[in-house]
Amino acid sequence: MAQKPAKAPGVSRLRRNAAAKRLTRAFFAREVLAVAPELIGATFLVDGVGGIIVEVEAYHHTDPAAHSFRGPTPRNQVMFGPPGFAYVYRSYGIHWCVNFVCEAEGSASAVLIRAIEPTLGMEEMQRRRGLEDVRALCSGPGKLTEAMGITIAHNALPLDAPPIELFARTGDVEVVTGIRIGITKAVELPWRFGLKGSRFLSKPFPPSSRGT
Repeated sequence: MAQKPAKAPGVSRLRRNAAAKRLTRAFFAREVLAVAPELIGATFLVDGVGGIIVEVEAYHHTDPAAHSFRGPTPRNQVMFGPPGFAYVYRSYGIHWCVNFVCEAEGSASAVLIRAIEPTLGMEEMQRRRGLEDVRALCSGPGKLTEAMGITIAHNALPLDAPPIELFARTGDVEVVTGIRIGITKAVELPWRFGLKGSRFLSKPFPPSSRGT
């Protein structure tokens, strides 16, 4: 029998209803470091499957860890386009990762979606991942894309049109910040953001992490 996800502290379980405001491309036409923490608690769906964003990382074009740091390539071209589009790439030749392009056209900055709390389409996500443990379904960037069925086919798709749906959080959340994971450059930048107390993170934040 499938487990039901526990309610994350401070987050209303967002559904597709009048209380949940859709995020449009205009939401992403701002500094990436302003957008990233505001995505915590938002709901991210693809073909009606997904959940609440609980962990993200910001990447700026001046950041050596960003794919766009050395300029446009066929892979990262969407990052240099207008904001509000998906940037999907293959990580280590193994799994897909999904990012939301931010800032003005040409800035090439984006937010990596690292983890979500599954809330909708649970059975489909469990089937795709081949496991029952709800906590482990989307607790990493490659896990969530597999669970949500995200592939290169979603690259360059708008974030405010089907099959993608994004809804703003409906209540206050406590966001913690820390250094990013799995990179070798600009490792000191505190550009990882997460929902404090969430069981669905890819990796816990250190106790010393700063809250907002």
